Amino acid sequence: MARNSTFSILALALVALVAQSAGAAAPPATWVDKDTGHRVWRLTPEPGSSALYFNYNAFTPDGRSMVYNAPDGIHALDMASRKTRLLVPAGDDKRGGPHAISVGQKTNSVFFTRTDPGTRVSSIYLASFDTGEAKKLVDLPAGMRVDSINADETLAAGTFEEKLAVPRAPLPKTDSKGAMMEQRLASRTPLVLFTINLQNAKVTELLHSTDWVNHLLFSPTDPTLLMYCHEGPWQKVDRIWTIRTDGSHNTMIHKRTMAMEIAGHEWWGQDGKSVWYDWQYPKGEVFYVAGLNLETGKRTAYNLQRNEWSIHFNSTRDLELFAGDGGDAGQVAKAPDGQWIELFRPQKVMAAGAIDEPGYWHGGVFKAERLINMAAHNYHLEPNVRFSPDKKLVIFRTNMFGAGYVLGVEVDKAAAGAADVQSTPELARRLQSH
Repeated sequence: MARNSTFSILALALVALVAQSAGAAAPPATWVDKDTGHRVWRLTPEPGSSALYFNYNAFTPDGRSMVYNAPDGIHALDMASRKTRLLVPAGDDKRGGPHAISVGQKTNSVFFTRTDPGTRVSSIYLASFDTGEAKKLVDLPAGMRVDSINADETLAAGTFEEKLAVPRAPLPKTDSKGAMMEQRLASRTPLVLFTINLQNAKVTELLHSTDWVNHLLFSPTDPTLLMYCHEGPWQKVDRIWTIRTDGSHNTMIHKRTMAMEIAGHEWWGQDGKSVWYDWQYPKGEVFYVAGLNLETGKRTAYNLQRNEWSIHFNSTRDLELFAGDGGDAGQVAKAPDGQWIELFRPQKVMAAGAIDEPGYWHGGVFKAERLINMAAHNYHLEPNVRFSPDKKLVIFRTNMFGAGYVLGVEVDKAAAGAADVQSTPELARRLQSH
């Protein structure tokens, strides 16, 4: 076993022991999942800790650190030693932040917003992983929210609702996500997609819409290219779009050709050349992970089975591996056995001499391997998978132990004869009963 792995096991075991002695039923530092043979690591010591949304950049450009959230603020995880430290304290005003936007693509920094408790003005800040120093960049005009930072760290993108001459009544409150999405789409609330310059606070309006614009995500390499979605029930929207930061080239990424065809939960390939997404043709029946190469126009679709479908997918930089976070029987796939973190190895389906015209899809299949049993996870909390920069871990969040934690499961199988083999669902039930 490598020195760093030995250190990490000891360090995390000590954290677990301290938490348990304080009365908390903390999960172990590490164990091998009985059902899959893959080693699992608890990466965060804080109950209530959580990873970023699956397609937001969480890693520093040098690959050494990952950002995550906890009740006491924004934390940094050293990927080699697995030590964690508080980077941005939450402070006393829990409503005001800090709210992590993403880690920079250019510098070892995390961008976040915080709201002043006195003035209620929200501002964008930057905190350095290297020095720990935090500084305010710009104040946001009232009503504006931002969701993404561009590749050269000069712009943030966000939306705001336009003021109406006659204000509308608030939408009815509902506990159903589906009902909420139907209401919000039907409301036709006018909003503006914008960028704000992080040096001089100049606001540029890119798009006016009465559709629900959401999930903003800048290209990881092109600072002038922004992806966004038309939000709502997927069968009722043309979801995935890109637009330039001058408001030009507003482009739909996937055009449906079948009623009830859906596409969404999009993410950028890490080299910025491709966009990937969940594609169902039709909804809930036939499942693909699809990609569009923006440089060549080539489209690829990997087929997967119902029990392999996931709420979110993700990929390594070289696109040699994909991962999924699974889903319970109440999700769109209605999978009877879908509660697993999955590893996918893509395989192309192409015979020599096959007719291949411009505009054709290039087909393939995913060869799936289960990494960890998520039967005890409540999928109202989406796990949000991502790969570590070295491709050795699939990282996700879970509530299976009661309080939230961030876990990592190794891509390679554990060595035979490991002494700490446990059923993950049984471990979760045992800790929750304490």
